[in-house]
Amino acid sequence: MTDKRDPDDQQKRNQGDAFSRTVGAKAARKLTAQRDTTHGVWFGLGMMGLVGWSVAVPTLLGAMLGLWLDEHHPAPFSWTLALLVAGLTLGCLNAWRWVAKEDKAIQQTRGEGDGGDGDE
Repeated sequence: MTDKRDPDDQQKRNQGDAFSRTVGAKAARKLTAQRDTTHGVWFGLGMMGLVGWSVAVPTLLGAMLGLWLDEHHPAPFSWTLALLVAGLTLGCLNAWRWVAKEDKAIQQTRGEGDGGDGDE
């Protein structure tokens, strides 16, 4: 009879150990999130504003330069439209690069906090 219980007991212990590790990792992530209070609601709203301005400023500068060039150096094409699109493209690339950098920093922080097991 003890032969039948040993594998079952061992399997239950293994499942309990895996469960304990999972709970421990999630608890560590929760404690890390509670300590890191810099990424709250206002931080998220600030980031949206920063991304918006990083797109809007180059777009408006391109449009203003285009208007000035159309006024002082006429061409068969619209400088305003060309530089507006160039400013918009530059702003979007800048915002994309910045968001990717922030995302990478967040992923690295998450990887350090939970041991990198990836279970959620």
